[in-house]
Amino acid sequence: MYVEQSLLELPDQLDSATNYCQPINVVDATPQQLIDQLRAMLVIRKAEERIGDMITAGKVHCPAHLGIGQEAIAVGISSQLRPSDRIFGAHRSHSHFLAAGGSVFALFAEVLGRATGASKGMGGSMHLYDSAHGFLGSVPIVAASVPIAVGAALAAQMDGEGDIAVSYFGDGAMEEGALHESLNLAATMRLPILFVCENNFFASHMHISLRQPANSVARFARSHGMPTHVIEGNDIQIVSKTAQIAVQRARDAEGPSFIEAVTYRWRGHVGPREDLDVGVRRSDDLGLWKQRDPVRRLAQALEAVGWLSTEEFIGLDAEVQVAINDAWGCAEQAPYPDTSALLNLVYA
Repeated sequence: MYVEQSLLELPDQLDSATNYCQPINVVDATPQQLIDQLRAMLVIRKAEERIGDMITAGKVHCPAHLGIGQEAIAVGISSQLRPSDRIFGAHRSHSHFLAAGGSVFALFAEVLGRATGASKGMGGSMHLYDSAHGFLGSVPIVAASVPIAVGAALAAQMDGEGDIAVSYFGDGAMEEGALHESLNLAATMRLPILFVCENNFFASHMHISLRQPANSVARFARSHGMPTHVIEGNDIQIVSKTAQIAVQRARDAEGPSFIEAVTYRWRGHVGPREDLDVGVRRSDDLGLWKQRDPVRRLAQALEAVGWLSTEEFIGLDAEVQVAINDAWGCAEQAPYPDTSALLNLVYA
């Protein structure tokens, strides 16, 4: 069967590291909205940088998968959500947890194994939970939370309150059967769910070109008849606007949507190293992709239209850094779980 190549490849040269480096277009947004989103991205960036530094310093011992460079996706999606929505992540979900409203202190305490952590110190970096803000869990097993998100969408549909589910995953999860079963069921039952694929081209240490015949994964969602949006994932405005369309469709009982947000993570698959991805050196590409930094491009755009001066950005950056330092200091002083928690937190 002949399949048109345009359906397989990413459009508009989204896979080119030398494109989309300019400041983003902010004309349709309000200054406060964008400054708040810039702050949210800075919080995620600095929180993950601190975790990376503390891995190097020997203070964080659990595996930690950092998504530095991908902050715009979680922040843009979360800008369209409400606390009663049901959000599910994967192994690289610090950004999803924080963008939904999760506490930096709770994240830090969790990676340090403290009782005040997001999962009471029992889950580490990959098992985060914050029901108050709708973040209902992240897990290390690739694509494992996707069927659960579909179940949450079915529950939301039955509740009839207009809530939706959101499922975050990477391009590697598209190679798991459970995800395709989930797409099929969501489409068949017209469930209120948004599937968000953060396509950073790497599943663990393998580039997508070594795993698939094409670099775009939205084709799988199209085969199930659901609307797909293939977007520049490092542009907070594009992510927010696309999420608005998809979320409203779900709330209006029109069924699921699929967003493929093209991005690039700056660190390796697991741990703090930049140039290594489980043995794969990618320093040349990484240097180019850093020019698509979602934080820098938004800050430059705000300065260009006179909504945030360089001095104000420096002040905002310093303010966020103080908050990060305070949260880490408190997390280090937090108690470890009592040994009884090993059984008290196990249920059947």
